[in-house]
Amino acid sequence: MRLTTKGRYAVTAMLDLAVHYNEGSITLSDISKRQGISLSYLEQLFSRLRKNGLVDSARGPGGGYRLSRAAAEICVADVITAVDEKVDAMRCEGKGNCQDNDQCLTHELWCDLSGQIYSFLKSIDLGQLVDRKGVKDVAARQQGKLQSERAVNF
Repeated sequence: MRLTTKGRYAVTAMLDLAVHYNEGSITLSDISKRQGISLSYLEQLFSRLRKNGLVDSARGPGGGYRLSRAAAEICVADVITAVDEKVDAMRCEGKGNCQDNDQCLTHELWCDLSGQIYSFLKSIDLGQLVDRKGVKDVAARQQGKLQSERAVNF
């Protein structure tokens, strides 16, 4: 099973929003700088996240994005599926045509693994991740770096 960049970046960006939830709307530019994700890629991801009801957007000065609901109400699996990512360890994507158009010997094993992975990601919400000490430490470091860059540019 391989989670692509799209899924990883979507989860990272949503966690960034969750970490900075109390600051109001967050610009994609700030997320881009903190997380090292290209702005154009974030725009594509957030279009899908907004369409799937995970974020709200505000235009104009002070605009940006916010989580559409509390971080504890958004699970990692929802973020991944919102950007059309599949959590699938099966070569056949569950169709059962893995070997010469028939089910392979290990098909049920990979089906079970895919189910376990999905259950795991469904059981973890952004609120749980925000509460982790490691996440808090990284977020503080990233925010400090961003503020230092802004001070230098003034």
